[in-house]
Amino acid sequence: MSAYVIVQINVTNKQNYKKYLDQVTPIVKRFQGEYIVRAGKYKVFQGNWDYSRTVIVKFQNYEAAINWYNSKEYEPIKKIREENSEGNCIIIEGC
Repeated sequence: MSAYVIVQINVTNKQNYKKYLDQVTPIVKRFQGEYIVRAGKYKVFQGNWDYSRTVIVKFQNYEAAINWYNSKEYEPIKKIREENSEGNCIIIEGC
């Protein structure tokens, strides 16, 4: 069963956040992740959507997503994201 990393972000420092963008993709690919959504145009139809950037990454299964998120390769990159944005992140099983 697939798993998805869903992140909602407001970037607080665009210059430093670019370093995250430059480094994260190869690590996601190394863990066989696939970007489904990476920001892009959107329209809110109901409720509040308080974040300007939404990212969804598909992994083969829940364990692969958890392993990527907790990996030594991603740890320093994750820190860049956390220090230069605010938001939410979940990992959820899918279909």
